Amino acid sequence: MAAIPKDLPDLPPLLDQAILDPLLNDEQLHELCDASRQENVRAICTSLQQLPLLRQRLGASEGGPKLIAAIGFPFGALPSELKQAEAEWAASQGAEELDVVPDFRALANGSITTFADELGALCGLGLPLRVILDMARLTQDQLALAVEAAIDVGATGVQTGNGFGPACHPEQVQQLTGLCRKRCAIKAAGGIHSIDRVTELVEAGADLLGTSSAPQLLQSLRQPMG
Repeated sequence: MAAIPKDLPDLPPLLDQAILDPLLNDEQLHELCDASRQENVRAICTSLQQLPLLRQRLGASEGGPKLIAAIGFPFGALPSELKQAEAEWAASQGAEELDVVPDFRALANGSITTFADELGALCGLGLPLRVILDMARLTQDQLALAVEAAIDVGATGVQTGNGFGPACHPEQVQQLTGLCRKRCAIKAAGGIHSIDRVTELVEAGADLLGTSSAPQLLQSLRQPMG
């Protein structure tokens, strides 16, 4: 067995498997979906295009992974009306949660009301919603404003980034821990491919981990050492 850190919690309930690659064919999607379900991951996050196929593959999914739709992904550069339409369509197709890229243009221009109103309308759909931030690029002030707005309108969590660019670091999770103050969940995402990194992020305060390697991470814990 691989060495398991002493204080590492049960991992499957923390892991959200990302299935977002548009170059995956249907067979590969099925394989990833089946592996994620077999490993009892908490959820699968996918694109709108792949959502119906994965919903069908998971079936009713009682007791299985939740199905998350990525909205406005990856950069959030859509009119609010289109983002709302995406979310409503995703809900109609069986999405159980939403990971939303917010209106960064509004945030950059200081239009925090516009930023918050878009998220508030999406929260109105009644599905658990996380706001995907861009911690590698946002200023400290922008990050603080985004977190407060997300919490104020009812978001259930915030996420460090969209998985593009630099890998997520424990310092980012610690920063969010200070800003969120246990008012919403923190999801770390980006470059999470080793148990060492998982341990660092969980110790820093991450409640959830978004990764394209969830089955491999869990399987590595069962591999013989040496």
